[in-house]
Amino acid sequence: MTDRGTDEAAALERLLAGAVDVLPEGRLAEQLREGRALRVKFGMDPTSADIHLGHCVVLTKLRAFQDLGHTVVLIVGDYTARVGDPSGRDQTRPVLSAEEIEANARTYQEQAFKVLDPERTEVRHNSEWLDMTSGELFELVRRFTVARLLEREDFQRRMSAGQAISALELLYPVLQGYDSVAVEADVELGATDQKFNLLFGRDVQIAYGQKPQSVLTMPILVGTDGVRKMSKSYGNYVGVTDEPAEMFGKLMSIPDETMDEYYLLLLGRERDPDAHPNEAKRALARAIVERFHSADDARAAEERFDAVHKRREIPDEVPTTTAQPNPDGLVHLPALLKAEFGMSTSEARRLIQGGGVKLDGETVPAERLDVPIDELAGRVLQVGKRRFVRVAEGAAAGSADA
Repeated sequence: MTDRGTDEAAALERLLAGAVDVLPEGRLAEQLREGRALRVKFGMDPTSADIHLGHCVVLTKLRAFQDLGHTVVLIVGDYTARVGDPSGRDQTRPVLSAEEIEANARTYQEQAFKVLDPERTEVRHNSEWLDMTSGELFELVRRFTVARLLEREDFQRRMSAGQAISALELLYPVLQGYDSVAVEADVELGATDQKFNLLFGRDVQIAYGQKPQSVLTMPILVGTDGVRKMSKSYGNYVGVTDEPAEMFGKLMSIPDETMDEYYLLLLGRERDPDAHPNEAKRALARAIVERFHSADDARAAEERFDAVHKRREIPDEVPTTTAQPNPDGLVHLPALLKAEFGMSTSEARRLIQGGGVKLDGETVPAERLDVPIDELAGRVLQVGKRRFVRVAEGAAAGSADA
């Protein structure tokens, strides 16, 4: 095999690593042999502000394309976000305001560029071409049948369950597919739940006389519980804006059997099979904290982890808060936990009653929901293994939210 052939094979191997579907078979290899920079499309609807490591699976693969000299076309779905992607949903997605969409889009881009190379990223908004006249819209949608659109599994499931499907949702794959026409995509990436949309993009390109894109889907990352997909709603996520110590600690909590998936999908490589599982997990946590923060932050996060978990020490640097007692001088702990750790009061009560809350390293008794301010002042309140806050001394009297 020639050197060029060897390079092409190595590039293809890197791009296919961890992928689920690469369709149609052999098409991506043909495109790479053309020797030109491919336009690799990724569309994201800014329906939420923050992203987690689950989103980074596709972003990491996009970065692999960039490292090989290709251009990523990041499409901000400011128009399709108004429609709502029906993928994996049992009901119509709530409509966001234009202001919410724009704010989310800004945050998403900032976080995405922690993975992507801005120099090789072309950012487009699909309102540039989808904010079309009714005549243009009719010309677009008349090319496709309702029967074809109803082939998607989400719609089949909802129809079987007697759940509503709006006419607007039926348009989503058509609009998303037209994005590929507008940017002349060569390749499109997405998670496995986007397979129908990505393949439909090929149909739209063919309808407009373009060469159809190849499609590459990536797995959906399992969360830190090792069971369900990573999601904020499940509480098993690692956010890219998490503090270094929080990020490191969450990654150290993943089950050993999920490490291979995390290595391959987030770092783009296999873990060292000879490394002890604990050391392999530490290397994973350091690498990811360094990616989203810095090497110094990664070292400090590991040191803090050891101080808390191996030596059972309270970290030197702990944020401080001021507790607000009621007129009797009592602080309602569930209200304090709610304010400091972003949980509901009912969740806070369950944590206390389950022994998940400590004060200066000692478990708070299950029945102690109200604590005198004098017993809290100057002490460190701990939730779980990684979250701490020090209650300031000399707290002013006030009222606690029960």
